[in-house]
Amino acid sequence: MKQWIRGLFPIILLGGLLALFFAYGPLGVFLASFPPVEELTIERIVLPEPGSIVLHVINGGPQPVTVAQVTVDEAFWQFWTEPERKTVPRLGRMKIHIPYPWVEGDTHEVTILTSTGLTFSKEIPVATQSPRTDLTYFGTFSLLGIYAGVIPVFLGLLWYPFLRELSRKWLSFFLSLTVGLLAFLAVDTLNEAFETAEVVPGAFQGVALVGMGVLATLLLLSYLSRSKASRSDKGSVEGRYWTSLMIALGIGLHNLGEGLAIGSSYSLGEIALGTFLVVGFTLHNITEGLGIVAPIAKDRPSIGRLVKLGLIAGAPTVLGTWIGGFSYSPTWATLFLAIGVGAILQVIYELVLLFSRREEASLVSAYNLSGFILGLGIMYGTGLLVVA
Repeated sequence: MKQWIRGLFPIILLGGLLALFFAYGPLGVFLASFPPVEELTIERIVLPEPGSIVLHVINGGPQPVTVAQVTVDEAFWQFWTEPERKTVPRLGRMKIHIPYPWVEGDTHEVTILTSTGLTFSKEIPVATQSPRTDLTYFGTFSLLGIYAGVIPVFLGLLWYPFLRELSRKWLSFFLSLTVGLLAFLAVDTLNEAFETAEVVPGAFQGVALVGMGVLATLLLLSYLSRSKASRSDKGSVEGRYWTSLMIALGIGLHNLGEGLAIGSSYSLGEIALGTFLVVGFTLHNITEGLGIVAPIAKDRPSIGRLVKLGLIAGAPTVLGTWIGGFSYSPTWATLFLAIGVGAILQVIYELVLLFSRREEASLVSAYNLSGFILGLGIMYGTGLLVVA
């Protein structure tokens, strides 16, 4: 008990110091001299039916924000809020309902005016009715994810018979190609995470969220990998299957981000962009099946195991389309993308260790270095088909 008291004593003193600061500190002088700092983020705009706009807002600033007026296309408009109070507390959320006759296919701009006179705006690029959470739309978004993620990954797994007949030297070539594929995916996903972090409300610290997601995932998967290694040799059949499983998991988390992009594009009415994303990701993802099956090319995995690997890598695309289409959130998207980066980096680390244990097949040999560069080139080339 004495030890716990010693540990809590500095925290108790800190609490007292903060209480004195807020009660008798200089905040009153500054509050009287400067306007309050407000930050209101419009996370999502939903058009549930003709003549209705719903704004999903969150207060990411240090102080409560009171919504005073709402304008649509520079015209003041009636609105009502959910919950009914018009003040959004720090980290609080609110739905703002606007009975506005929006025009199908047109661009509209919505602006929130706070009680202090600050404004926060967001554009509706293409006005179209938002997807409803019914079986029709649910099935449609599922099919989009299957086309873009599940089918291409399974097509890539069909390279297994081809890889099985290769010599050890050429198999190492395709393993190094896998490292190149994953390295490109890691950089690409990290870039997407930082882009999404820019629109995360300030209080949630988007960049810190990226760093936390990457490091936590990397360390957690490293721990799981070491635990698995203690029970089975990495050079055994089970060890190689574990490596393929980790590759599939890393690719699956990356494909979750691809699904988010597809689902959010369709939900915003950008049908042409969404369709182009599906086609681009389909071509982009067929190479991922090759990377998954390369470590187990000399083994005889069961059909069940191959199906499991394909689902782990491809099915998250479907989940991503659901999230992007029905409840997209920049905060969660940033975290998911960061987790994907951490998973891919851990897989790259495991593959590099695999090469370090095989002296006759160093990663920097002529064959393997060319495979690594080819992997980067393949992903870059297919990535050109995906609109940013």
